[in-house]
Amino acid sequence: MIPMVDLRRQYLQLKEEIDAAVLDVLDKTQFILGPNVSELEAEVARYHGVPHAVGVANGTDALLLALRALGIEAGDEVITTPFTFIATAEVAGLLGAVPVFVDIDPKTFNLDPARLEAAVTEKTRAIIPVHLFGQPCDMDPILDVARRHGLKVIEDCAQAFGARYKGRIVGTLGHAGCTSFFPSKNLACYGDGGMVITADEETDAALRVLRNHGSAVRYTHSTLGYNSRLDELQAAIVRVKLRRIDALNEGRRRAAALYRKSIRRTGVVLPYEAEGCRHVYHQFTLLTDERERLQEALTRAGIASAVYYPVPLHRQEVFRSGAACRHGDLPASEDAARRVLSLPMFPEITEEEIQRISDVINGATA
Repeated sequence: MIPMVDLRRQYLQLKEEIDAAVLDVLDKTQFILGPNVSELEAEVARYHGVPHAVGVANGTDALLLALRALGIEAGDEVITTPFTFIATAEVAGLLGAVPVFVDIDPKTFNLDPARLEAAVTEKTRAIIPVHLFGQPCDMDPILDVARRHGLKVIEDCAQAFGARYKGRIVGTLGHAGCTSFFPSKNLACYGDGGMVITADEETDAALRVLRNHGSAVRYTHSTLGYNSRLDELQAAIVRVKLRRIDALNEGRRRAAALYRKSIRRTGVVLPYEAEGCRHVYHQFTLLTDERERLQEALTRAGIASAVYYPVPLHRQEVFRSGAACRHGDLPASEDAARRVLSLPMFPEITEEEIQRISDVINGATA
């Protein structure tokens, strides 16, 4: 069986260092906001070339706390994409804000900047561009709209740690960048974890208060906050992997290049890599009108595949009949939901495995 991601393969390569890091935490018994959290925050900030990074419990909380730290509240409108994991819009709804869905560019699967201006109203306060599948959004026109309308920009980098847009690392272009260390991510822990990066000192201070029950000083609480602290064990694991993140991302890019050479099926559209961008291939996602046929052929051959995402957010029950949202026609998002298919992608996948997957794609019949 070729899985979508092989966590064990990577663990065995890093076993000695990861085991030592975990045992060191257990030996020191400082489990909450310990030295590994502080060191990881400093290392992630340094990697991105910004002064601040704040560890939180997961990627969803990274988005939620970033919105709160930047002043988003009930009744505000937050523009984002409907073609992403629900957390991106869910966090706006949890604050009583209104997600406003803008359609995607069908080539990149990311928020289409050309459609952004028309969605802005007097209630708009923020934009959340998602660097989906590891492909950076076209940030210049997004930032231009944000500047002209006084909007906050919170980058969702959960699938794109280390990706670059015109030489700059994603997460550093807006007011805050949010990432997830979920086990399958490019930079991952062995549970849940997340982080917010920012160049702004006030945002950093607000995040640190919000993640710790609204407290900067023990037993003194200035606001209602959350129990959202990055776990010390998970921070220790991420630190081991952070030292290799560029090599891990290069492994994904190598795999993507091999797929491009090997897949030759007519009608299959391979992932687009925008000029001036460094895609880090969290997923290798095709477009095809034969999704069911290809998935069945892959399953018969013992090869995993997945659909990210089969139901766009504006079609989800919670937004159709429950939480408020706003959107116009979203044909590109709906078309992508019908046609996307993701293939196994992880840094350690072999050339032989990619050739086997490609042979199945190329030869699939009814």
